[in-house]
Amino acid sequence: MQIAKDKVVSIEYSLKDDEGTLLDTSEGRDPLAYLHGAGNIIPGLESALEGKQTGDSVDVRINPEDAYGERNDQLQQVVPKELFQGVDTLEPGMQFQAQTEAGAQIVTIKEVDGDNVTVDANHPLAGVPLNFSVNVVEVRDATAEELEHGHVHNAQ
Repeated sequence: MQIAKDKVVSIEYSLKDDEGTLLDTSEGRDPLAYLHGAGNIIPGLESALEGKQTGDSVDVRINPEDAYGERNDQLQQVVPKELFQGVDTLEPGMQFQAQTEAGAQIVTIKEVDGDNVTVDANHPLAGVPLNFSVNVVEVRDATAEELEHGHVHNAQ
C-alpha cells in the first residue's frame, strides 16, 4: 500500500542538522505513526513520503520554509520578569506557554537581564534545514474515527 492522503503511516526516523548533530530520533521508541495529509508532520517530510510504501527508505533535506519556517525576529521581545509569577528562577532555555491574541503559544527564554526577560516565540528549529533518514514501517487505511479526528488514535 502506498502512502497517500488518509493513510496511517508508521515511520522510524533520525533527524540531523547540516552539521550532522542528531536532533531527534525514534530509535529506542515505537515508530512514529501519523495520518498522512492531515498536517500532523512538517510539509516537506510529508511530501517526501508521498507514494512510498512499507520497507522504503528516504533520506531528505527539508528547507526551513517546508519545515518550521524562517526565523522571525518580531517574535522575540522583552517582557517584565513579573509576568512569570510563581517561578523562582528564570534561565535561558526555559520554555513557557503564553496566552496571546492568536491563542496559546510556546515561548523560550533567551536572556534574563535584571527585571527584563527576552522571550522568543519562534519554533526552536525555525530557520534550520532538517535532514531526515526515514524507514517506512507500515502503511494502513485510517479508521473512520481517525479520519474524523484528524490524527492517529493508536499505532495498531
